[in-house]
Amino acid sequence: MDTASAPKALRKTLHERGLRMTPQRQLVLDAVRELGHATPEQICQRVQVTAPTVNITTVYRTLDLLDRLGLVRHTHLGHGAPSYSVDAHEHVHLVCHRCGRVDEVPCDLLSPLGGTLRDEYGFELDASHLALSGTCRECLSAPKESE
Repeated sequence: MDTASAPKALRKTLHERGLRMTPQRQLVLDAVRELGHATPEQICQRVQVTAPTVNITTVYRTLDLLDRLGLVRHTHLGHGAPSYSVDAHEHVHLVCHRCGRVDEVPCDLLSPLGGTLRDEYGFELDASHLALSGTCRECLSAPKESE
């Protein structure tokens, strides 16, 4: 969804579900879009630049609503708060546990695993909310620090 059509799309989606557009909802969605992947705290800080009275509770409630409406998606990238984004494409996050780098790869890479889980365990994988932890290419090739 491009930036120019985003307010119309949000208004239409909310209206179809009997909800109304509020300035706070628009500000939260705009902040998610501007920040890329961001935690609720980061989103709140961005929103408060424009609307200082918006608090973290409002941001969490709005993110929950936008997530349920399919306008944002969340991923748990580590032990902290979830990260929210408006990415239209589904992807898996690769999180380096050494440097914290986060890369994205297509969900299709996990299709063989998804097939095995479905066939052998009756489990349907939703890889779009998945983050895999490991070591990135740069950290693997970096000289090891002496201990």
